[in-house]
Amino acid sequence: DNTNSDLLHMTNLLLRLSLDRFDKGRIYTFIGEVVVSVNPYKNLNIYGRDMIEQYKGRELYERPPHLFAIADAAYKAMKRRSKDTCIVISGKEHTTYTCAVFSSFLLICTRVKNVLLKSNCVLEAFGNAKTNRNDNSSRFGKYMDINFDFKGDPIGGHINNYLLEKSRVIVQQPGERSFHSFYQLLQGGSDQILRSLHLQKNFSAYNYIRAGGQLKCSINDGAEFKAVADAMKVIGFKPEEVQTVYKILAAILHLGNLKFSVDGDTPVIENGKVVSVIADLLSTKSDMVEKALLFRTVATGRDVIDKQHTEQEATYGRDAFAKAIYERLFCWIVSHINDIIEVKNYDTTIHGKNTVIGVLDIYGFEIFDNNSFEQFCINYCNEKLQQLFIQLVLKQEQEEYQREGIPWNHIDYFNNQIIVDLVEQQHKGIIAILDDACMNVGKVTDEMFLEALNKKLGKHAHFSSRKLCATDKILEFDRDFRIKHYAGDVIYSVTGFIDKNKDTLFQDFKRLMYNSSNPVLKMMWPDGKLSITEVTKRPLTAATLFKNSMIALVDNLASKEPYYVRCIKPNEKKSSQLFDEERCRHQVEYLGLLENVRVRRAGFAYRQTYEKFLHRYKMVSEFTWPNHDLSSDKEAVKKLIECCGFQHDVAYGKTKIFIRTPRTLFILEDLYAKMLVRIVLFLQKVWRGTLARLRYKRTRAALTIIKYYRRYKVKSYIREVTRRFHNVRSMRDYGKHVKWPSPPKVLCRFEEALQAIYHRWRANVLIKSIPPEDLPQLRAKVAAMELLKGHRADIGLQRAWEGNYIASKPDNPQTTGSFILIANELKRKDKYMNVLFSCHVRKVNRFNKVEDRAIFITDRHLYKMDPMKQYKVMNTIPLYNVMSLLADLLLYYKTSRAGWATLAMSQLYRVPLNVRLGFHP
Repeated sequence: DNTNSDLLHMTNLLLRLSLDRFDKGRIYTFIGEVVVSVNPYKNLNIYGRDMIEQYKGRELYERPPHLFAIADAAYKAMKRRSKDTCIVISGKEHTTYTCAVFSSFLLICTRVKNVLLKSNCVLEAFGNAKTNRNDNSSRFGKYMDINFDFKGDPIGGHINNYLLEKSRVIVQQPGERSFHSFYQLLQGGSDQILRSLHLQKNFSAYNYIRAGGQLKCSINDGAEFKAVADAMKVIGFKPEEVQTVYKILAAILHLGNLKFSVDGDTPVIENGKVVSVIADLLSTKSDMVEKALLFRTVATGRDVIDKQHTEQEATYGRDAFAKAIYERLFCWIVSHINDIIEVKNYDTTIHGKNTVIGVLDIYGFEIFDNNSFEQFCINYCNEKLQQLFIQLVLKQEQEEYQREGIPWNHIDYFNNQIIVDLVEQQHKGIIAILDDACMNVGKVTDEMFLEALNKKLGKHAHFSSRKLCATDKILEFDRDFRIKHYAGDVIYSVTGFIDKNKDTLFQDFKRLMYNSSNPVLKMMWPDGKLSITEVTKRPLTAATLFKNSMIALVDNLASKEPYYVRCIKPNEKKSSQLFDEERCRHQVEYLGLLENVRVRRAGFAYRQTYEKFLHRYKMVSEFTWPNHDLSSDKEAVKKLIECCGFQHDVAYGKTKIFIRTPRTLFILEDLYAKMLVRIVLFLQKVWRGTLARLRYKRTRAALTIIKYYRRYKVKSYIREVTRRFHNVRSMRDYGKHVKWPSPPKVLCRFEEALQAIYHRWRANVLIKSIPPEDLPQLRAKVAAMELLKGHRADIGLQRAWEGNYIASKPDNPQTTGSFILIANELKRKDKYMNVLFSCHVRKVNRFNKVEDRAIFITDRHLYKMDPMKQYKVMNTIPLYNVMSLLADLLLYYKTSRAGWATLAMSQLYRVPLNVRLGFHP
């Protein structure tokens, strides 16, 4: 029955993935909180900014399945529960792109700088390569932590890299290329850069990349070179550091062109000029480079000798050096990025809790025709991740139901712990046996390692070799062994296992790089400072280092709340139309998706302790808000669930509540969000009222203080004014010289009014002392001063105004006599009573002709006279027809009392007639 049920589940799952998803371009499927992603082998317009907005802030099942949905779910879980989360991306080859999509969503939706995104571009250039299955395959594992502050904003991150496939630097499988960085430098570098590096734009000129340079690749190396250079600039690499990176890449290419031979018993380098180029690029001396390539320094006790290499040893040393340089370069780039993006000076007591979302992009499980040491490590990594998946999704979940007393029918699944132990178990596992073989004294071969495996693991159910199973002709004698992985049987060739595990690099190369004058290179090789005779602890092997990093990684992931993305490759032909059912069935099995479907269908989508559940949702019910009075938190949670009507969709464990469907959780979250708004508004109302009352009290106190202070300032000012003007009546100038005190601002207008009163009083006192007969002339002078102030420098205020100036000139009696006769005659004729004004003027007509004239004004007429003709009257104007007089006619600068006035036609000021009395020029 179980077999038929599994077959039914498998058939339904494959039909759903094929017909409902892949064929319709919908490549994502949810199994609980696991996303199944099927490679579409075509570009889909489903990753834009508008799509991000559709998923941001939504619950997991509100929108169709998508990577953005699981990313937002991990982000919300981190914010709501203040718990670290992680997204584990595993499966086939499009995990790298999937990881980039996740990173872009997490960072765009939270408004962070693009440093973390730019790091993807740089790491892909130096860690990705074209393989037979993918033009941009990640040849290293990457785990990236993104740190968020208590508000949910990103504040930094950290990147860990795992097992760079450095052997690809020196050799590649047919149809594959080396790392992108080499091709990008040759294709995108300017002629000036290439000349400085002694390079040429010809892939076939360099042995390490010659084969891959002839292949077609969808990667645009020229454009990517510029993109990587720009990204490094954004991240914070200095120009000299970028130049050092180019020099290291060039040095590796030149190392591959070195040719070794033996002259008698002495090893030599045939193309010695290349050595000088390498030395120049690595900022060291050419003779030191040549010595490191041809000799090995060996310390025997206190003696130090130089041991010559054979041609084979020299070639091995050169290749090991090239691989080590590239690996150190890659690790330095990752470290440099970490230095820039890591969280600095973060204090949880000040800034709040720092939470993390981890994104794991790791190589997928693969079965090749010739599976090497690197593939052995990769497949072991996938076994560890599958073990974590089983532990968290299948094993722990079922055990939790039993532990909590939830009715449950156990679902069988394959636990791959036995395979993990086969690889990593202390003293008995393959890695332990490999390390023992590497530590043996004397010549140790790969065949001896295989013999040790046969001897110690011969009875293991998941291990076999040709010696243990002589009828299995697929396996080669003394070369192959088979491991029955969770995902299928894989045959490994032991060739190269010993050398790759030792990862031997002669100390001479380390000292050579440490002594480089380039500080960046020196920094990459800190172990080169050791003395030749210094005894050090045996370094850990490559397999042990990788095992330790995998154990630490799995422990790190297990401490977080995981979300999974399982990537499936639908066919081998990279076709967007073909869904290979048999191949996909195999991937579904090894990814554990079928068991996941069964557990999810029978299990519960959400579980939480009563205390934490109540802490979050107690505001939804009046019986639990703000605090309940029931016997226990469990009873309070039951009451809350009954109030909401969800009692048929939950189960109550001993310490936790279990919710079966996500819809119930979404409704609870909806109620929580609505109540939260009401509570926040209530708290805001109370707090704003408190603030308003405090503000009112402060304002009232301030106003009281201001009132008393102003009263004090006013009294002080009035007292000071009274003191200064106390004896003003007895002063000679009636207080004109007294300086007024500075008033407070509130009394500025009062001061103006007070000064006006004082000035009116002083003017009144002064006027009373003037004789009555002088008052008319005084009024005229005051009126003239007000009207002509600013127009004339002197208007004759310091002397008496006579008015009839022609008749009062004693210096010219004849002229005065003639004028008086004419004036008397006009008086008899026109019957005027008083003479108002008379003076000589000078007339300037429109032709600039000047003529002397006299003006005579009475209380009835204005007369124009000719003084040259005995003051003959030339024109008579009745005074009631005169509206105003010309100021310069009445007022002019008088050099002598008998002087002539100049009528300046360019300066005309109209003066009202009521100011005519007593005017003097």
